[in-house]
Amino acid sequence: MIDPIFRSKKNYEVKEASVLKLNLTILETSDVHGSIMPLNYGNNEYTPIGLAKVSTILKEERANGGHVLVIDNGDLIQGTPLTYHYVKKQGIEENPMIRVLNHLKYDAAVVGNHEFNYGMDVLKEAVETSDFPWLCANILNEQSGKPFLGKPYIIKQYESVKVAVLGVTTHYIPNWENPSHIKGLTFEEALKSTEKWVNLIKEKENPDLLIVSYHGGFEKDPVTGEVTENLTGENQGYEICEKIAGIDILLTGHQHRTIATTINNVLVLQPGVNGQMVGKATISFEKTAEKWEIADKKVELIPVEHWEPDKEIIDLIQTDETATQKWLDTPMGKIKGDMLVEDAHQIRLGDNPLIEFINKVQMKVSGADISNTALFHNNSPGFPPNVTMRDIVSNYIYPNTLKVILITGQDIKDALERSASYFMIGTNGELEVNPTFTTPKPQHYNYDMWEGIEYILDIRKPIGERVVKLARDGRDIDRNQEFEVVMNNYRAGGGGDYTMYRDKRVVKDIPMDMSELIANYILEEKIIEATVDRNWKVIWKDENI
Repeated sequence: MIDPIFRSKKNYEVKEASVLKLNLTILETSDVHGSIMPLNYGNNEYTPIGLAKVSTILKEERANGGHVLVIDNGDLIQGTPLTYHYVKKQGIEENPMIRVLNHLKYDAAVVGNHEFNYGMDVLKEAVETSDFPWLCANILNEQSGKPFLGKPYIIKQYESVKVAVLGVTTHYIPNWENPSHIKGLTFEEALKSTEKWVNLIKEKENPDLLIVSYHGGFEKDPVTGEVTENLTGENQGYEICEKIAGIDILLTGHQHRTIATTINNVLVLQPGVNGQMVGKATISFEKTAEKWEIADKKVELIPVEHWEPDKEIIDLIQTDETATQKWLDTPMGKIKGDMLVEDAHQIRLGDNPLIEFINKVQMKVSGADISNTALFHNNSPGFPPNVTMRDIVSNYIYPNTLKVILITGQDIKDALERSASYFMIGTNGELEVNPTFTTPKPQHYNYDMWEGIEYILDIRKPIGERVVKLARDGRDIDRNQEFEVVMNNYRAGGGGDYTMYRDKRVVKDIPMDMSELIANYILEEKIIEATVDRNWKVIWKDENI
């Protein structure tokens, strides 16, 4: 939902009839996920995204000659082959994402959950080489109990107007992240921490404007207040607006939504994903006595689509980009048969060569006999006859590692029921995707497909009762028997509401990224035969059985 868009006037400070006036523009990016160039790395086609386009907007806003505050709200340093290549192949060089934000003179950045994906050393290097502070009030050093980056908030002064910016991050990270990447950290509940620091800032700093930049989203509809997801604490944006007094602006992200609105008199922004939009808040101050007052406040989203990319930014990362493109075009091997994705929906209805291959790789490198994986997004192209690194990272887009965990037959059944809830039967009798997996954020990556077991999901049955066959080697699985199952680290930690996996014993940890494991497997085998043993299927009507 995007509220009516307001265009800001030129910032200024003048004296008219003894009234001082000042305009401040706050610009937000969030969930940039490594996007600088306006392209899709999977096919190198133009896509209207990225910091090169954002840069042009920032230049335009600053050209107005007024006061501009620029904040990145997190999930910056992970997400494209450019960032992956930097970490794996060019780690001794400067992080290109930080080089760009330094060049763009950002005022602050907030730690996002994906900042931890490459490990603490990469994050600390990014922080230490930044010309701007990284904010995070609620992720604490386990020993000292203080914010682990040392900076919960900053104060910015514009003439005599005092602005506070507090950074907070979703505390749900331990449910997803590799434990070794967050060792020595504790995660204070975001709502509780925000309230504590807002009260402290008001008492100690007495700012004229208080901004909370929260790498998290909304658990309720911003307009109606209706609950839109399980209240796990992952997203608390609505509650922050409703329960904490004194916040003027809440910058959000994490859910990749486009939001520009007001909740309980708090301005709220969320600018999508990959630098596709810039969030903008314009605050007009007036001072008639000793205190500045907010006379007017407006929000909007600025799409980058109609802005030209900034050549300065492209030139700034050209060496990194060239090296990345060369790496992406590296030949890996050949596919004998068909592993292309023509229809992502169809892939999820029955066993297929691509998913079977990914599961086989996981089973081979882990030694486990049972595996699950997902088709992460609906634009996954599959593997062409001649596979390059570009094809691998286009299909396996996350820097996941693997874990083998010990779970029961009942856990397997419960996990399959969770996956089966991905589907619903529409009014026309056809199979559709349950809106809980698409709204407010697409979560196709939370539908798993298995190898090493035989199963059938019957979507005609109620959610929780859809697993109508569950066997191994032709025999029904004993619900009390334990099995070693390999899956990615996100899922093994319970990510995607797979709560049955939490706190299970880890039998084996494979620390290498899955994209590297796939590449090594193909390089070793040279020719991969597309096979499908049809060990599972989804049914939703009689003729489908």
